[in-house]
Amino acid sequence: MNKETIATFSIVAFDPETEELGIAVQSKFLAVGSVVPWAEAGVGAIATQAKGNTTYGPRGLSLLKEGKSPKEVIELLVENDPEKEHRQIGIMDAKGNSANFTGKECHEWAGAVKGENFTAQGNILVDEKTIEEMASTFQNEKGALADRLMASLKAGQKAGGDSRGKQAAALFVVKENGGYGGYNDRYIDLRVDDHETPIKELERLLNLFYKTFES
Repeated sequence: MNKETIATFSIVAFDPETEELGIAVQSKFLAVGSVVPWAEAGVGAIATQAKGNTTYGPRGLSLLKEGKSPKEVIELLVENDPEKEHRQIGIMDAKGNSANFTGKECHEWAGAVKGENFTAQGNILVDEKTIEEMASTFQNEKGALADRLMASLKAGQKAGGDSRGKQAAALFVVKENGGYGGYNDRYIDLRVDDHETPIKELERLLNLFYKTFES
């Protein structure tokens, strides 16, 4: 798995009102939710993709805990990584600061855009419209963070998405004591590992989550 490129588009975001942190991701890559999204309530959220380095998740969160900014975290993660030019990262902290990195060897189209309380990034996309639409939709959408992330993901797919097609998607949102029974911070942790329409299936699961746990 670690030798494959994770052609992906994702959005990492923060809601200052609820203090939720979350990531939504789609890819032509089996079980993408097991690789890309990392988050910890009160700390930050990280997407590690392209030739994803899963150590970036826990290491990045640890560095955020130490008080490093997202920009500083990225610099520290990639500085001694011989394959850094094949990596793509999006980081958001619990203060609303974000940063992203796209290595020079990531396959086209690859790039990112950040704005207030979010960063969106993708690689092996049809074109830049995927990321542009994700950003615009997130900024204009109202409601819960999970709903805004889903809307952004849907907009990215509609604009072009992964040039290789669709396979898997995930939505991960954390908040303090947000998990089942209040025993952990994993508020929403939904994954579609292999599906013809993964974003549509992910949205179905989110609606089922609301009906089951929020009603």
